[in-house]
Amino acid sequence: MYIKLIKITGLLILLLLIVLIVKTFNYKSKQVAYKLIKPVPVSSHCIQHLSDAVKIKTISYDEPSKFDSAAFNNLISFIQKTYPLSDSKLQKTIINKFSLLYKWEGRDTSLKPIILMGHMDVVPADEENKKWDFQPFGGEITEEYICGRGTLDDKVNVIGILEAVEMLLSENFKPSRTIYLAFGHDEEIGGENGAKKIAEYLEFQHVNAEFILDEGLVITRGVVPGLLPDVALIGVSEKGYLSVELSVETEGGHSSMPAKETTIGILSAAICKLEKYPMKPLISEPVQQFLDYVGPEMPFFLKLAFANQWLLKSFIISKYEASGSGNATVRTTTAPTIFKSGVKENVMPSTATATINFRILPGETFDDIITHIEKTVKDSRIKIKRIGHGNEAAKVSDIHSLGFMQIEKTIKQVFKNTLTAPSLMIAGTDEKHYSKISSNLFRFLPCVFNSDDLKRIHGVNEKIGIDNFKNCVRFYQLFILNTCE
Repeated sequence: MYIKLIKITGLLILLLLIVLIVKTFNYKSKQVAYKLIKPVPVSSHCIQHLSDAVKIKTISYDEPSKFDSAAFNNLISFIQKTYPLSDSKLQKTIINKFSLLYKWEGRDTSLKPIILMGHMDVVPADEENKKWDFQPFGGEITEEYICGRGTLDDKVNVIGILEAVEMLLSENFKPSRTIYLAFGHDEEIGGENGAKKIAEYLEFQHVNAEFILDEGLVITRGVVPGLLPDVALIGVSEKGYLSVELSVETEGGHSSMPAKETTIGILSAAICKLEKYPMKPLISEPVQQFLDYVGPEMPFFLKLAFANQWLLKSFIISKYEASGSGNATVRTTTAPTIFKSGVKENVMPSTATATINFRILPGETFDDIITHIEKTVKDSRIKIKRIGHGNEAAKVSDIHSLGFMQIEKTIKQVFKNTLTAPSLMIAGTDEKHYSKISSNLFRFLPCVFNSDDLKRIHGVNEKIGIDNFKNCVRFYQLFILNTCE
C-alpha cells in the first residue's frame, strides 16, 4: 500500500514538473524588434540650456507665502528667448499666470492630437547641506554631468522636449497631427493650479487626445533583479492618493488620575492595528503586464516562477513584499504621517487626531479604504474623515494603443539593447488631472537611471549625464517623427 502511494505521489510530482517546464518553454518573449537608428546630432547648446534652466529657482513650497512669482516669470522668459521658433511658430497660451501650453497645429485635423507634458517646478533643496558636492541651483557643468535640482525631475523633461521641437522646427517639419506641449508650474505640490487648469482649458476646447506622455518611470540599469539588460519601464497607470483623518474624544483630566484607556492610547492602538494588518497584497493589471514582459527574459528558474503564477503567485508576492518599493508595488500602502494631541505634560488630552496616507492600487477604491479602516480598527470611538485632495487610482492605459507602441518603438531605436515593459507608477504625476482629455496616459522619462540616480531624485547631488540628456532629446525628436510624420 505504502509503495503504491509513493509511486502515485512520485508520478504526480513528475507530472507537475512536466507542466511547469512545458509552461516555461512556452513562455514567449513580448519584446518587439526594431533596428537601432544612428544617433541624430544634438547641439551642444542644449547642455547650457538645461544648466541655465536649473539656475532659475522655480521652487514649489507647501507654504503658499513662499511662492516666488518672479522665478517662474523668469523661466517663461528664458523659454521664450531660448526657443524662438517654438515661441513664434506655435500657439502659446499662458495658463493661470505661470503654466505654459503650446499648440503645434497638425496637417490633418481628422487625426487626434497628442500631448507631451512636463513640469517646470522643483522641490526645495537645502543649499547649506554639506552633503551637496555642488550648489543645488548652480547649474554646474562638468565633463560628464549637468548638475543641480531639476536635472532629473523634471526640467530635464521640459528642456528635452523643447530642444527636440526646436530642432524639428528648424528643419521646417510640420506634424501630421496636432501636438500640445503642456508644462505645469506646481506638480510638486499636487498640480492644482497648473496641470489641473491646463486640463480644464483643454476640456473647454473639446480636446480629445490620442494619448498623453508625461514624466514618470525611466530606463533602469541594474535595478530589475535577475536582468542584466537595461529595462525601460513605461507607466500605464499610477497609484491613487487618499489621506484620512482619524480622531477620538474623551473626557481628559489630570495626569495624576489617568483613565484605563487614554485618548492617545485609543488612537495609537487604532494606528497600530492599521500598520499590523494592511490591505491584502494584489498583483494589479499593470504589475501583471510587467511580469508578462520581463518574465520571459529572466534566467530559467525565475522564468519558471513567472510562467507558472497559477502555482507560484504567493512566492512572487512574498519577494515583492520584502522591500519597501516592492511592497508598494503589490499593496495599497498605509502610512501614518501626522499625530496631534496634548498641550501640557500633566494634562490628559481630551482629543487626538492622526493623518493616515494611503497610496491606492489600481483595482481598489476610496470606499475600499474606508471599509478596510472600519473593519480593522473596530472601534466606534474612532471617527473617520477623508481630507485633502485625493484621487482614485488611474485607469490602466491600453498597451496595444498607438501611444504605447510608439513609445516602445522609439525606445528600441534610440537605446541599445533595452528591454521594454509596461509598469505601475507608485508615485503621482500631473496626469491625474488629464483623465477627461484622453483614455491613454503614459508616464515615461527617456533617461537611463541606476539605483544611485533614483536616490538623487528629490535628494542631494541631483545630476544627469550629458550623453543621457542628449539621448533624451533624441528620443523626443524621433518620437514626434514616429507619431506625427
